[in-house]
Amino acid sequence: MRSILSVIVALVLSLSVFETPTAWALPPDTPSKSTAQSELNSLTVSPEGSLDGYSREKFPHWIDQGNGCDTRQVVLKRDADSYSGDCPVTSGKWYSYYDGVTVSSPSDIDIDHIVPLAEAWRSGANTWTTEKRQAFANDLDGPQLIAVTSSVNRSKGDQDPSTWQPPRAGAHCAYAKWWIHTKYRWGLTLQSSEKTALQSMLNTCSY
Repeated sequence: MRSILSVIVALVLSLSVFETPTAWALPPDTPSKSTAQSELNSLTVSPEGSLDGYSREKFPHWIDQGNGCDTRQVVLKRDADSYSGDCPVTSGKWYSYYDGVTVSSPSDIDIDHIVPLAEAWRSGANTWTTEKRQAFANDLDGPQLIAVTSSVNRSKGDQDPSTWQPPRAGAHCAYAKWWIHTKYRWGLTLQSSEKTALQSMLNTCSY
């Protein structure tokens, strides 16, 4: 009996020691390295446009997704290791992929647009209809939305990868894939310095 108890205690301790985040907050439709490279090569390089006329209201976001959930709540649930409450989510466990921080309160979480709304505006979205900008701002099909800590999201602001990259080096590969794939899917342009930074980040990918 004593030996059985010892084994059980050892198993419990090992599980507590090696517990790791399970969700990793990864958006859907992450391309392979080769696909992302092909998409990057095909993107149009153009000088960055103006912010004239831009406002976040021109990208209606966090729209109703059914069952009383808006886009933010859907992503909170999707990216959580675990959560309580259902629209609104009241608590849970989120691993913030950009900075490696784990939080338990949804008030500490922002839903980041991988390609910021202002960046999209400067890259071609200024010519879109409001309906298309709404679809972009609430895109749950591609890798455009991710739950991360409010602090890291606000440090990013509307910067592109030439001036801001996730502080956790291990996030650079996936971030580049998501950014490239989002610009490719939505037909957005990129500037030369942005392409150079994305290529450097993509070079860190092993697959």
